[in-house]
Amino acid sequence: MNMHATRKAFGSDTLKTILGIPVLAIRWDDAIALLTRLVAERRFTKVSFLNAHNANIACTDPVFAEALDDFLILPDGIGVDMAALLLYGAPFPDNLNGTDFVPAFLQASSRPLTVGLLGATRVNAEAASVKLAALAVQHRFVVIHDGYFSAAEEPVIVDRIAALRPDVLLVAMGVPRQELWIARHIDARHCTLPIAVGALLD
Repeated sequence: MNMHATRKAFGSDTLKTILGIPVLAIRWDDAIALLTRLVAERRFTKVSFLNAHNANIACTDPVFAEALDDFLILPDGIGVDMAALLLYGAPFPDNLNGTDFVPAFLQASSRPLTVGLLGATRVNAEAASVKLAALAVQHRFVVIHDGYFSAAEEPVIVDRIAALRPDVLLVAMGVPRQELWIARHIDARHCTLPIAVGALLD
């Protein structure tokens, strides 16, 4: 199922378009249930978060904006809330900032998952995997690579992801690099849920 079909399944009332980007207006628990269901059904879905910072980048970077069009976008922070209030007369139901939401999703997911970590420094990625493993003991966390690699190293990293085929792939490379990297390199052969997580691993 492509992203447009996935979004359509929620009905247009659950989407608020902020600076041309459709963002899912969804409660915290419903968002966790949605991601859990997508993983269980092995429905490949790219996930990102819209905050004031990357909304502004998308405004000036058409390549980034186009890449986001194929992501399931969740609302992050007060900036997009204010925009929703101005445009739609109501803020988003919940602030799903990735730093809090992603660990909560992993904690709530009872089925054991394999979670790949890609990005940040090696030290921070390793530390994050230890912390996440303590938080969500049911899952297996694997550090694939830090975020500091050359274009020449990419095929090996992509092959490593395909060999592991994690249920969830956390990509922490900053905006817009992480979303563009997912868009260019990751599809259903590599994982089920690639999530652009910004500074989560730091």
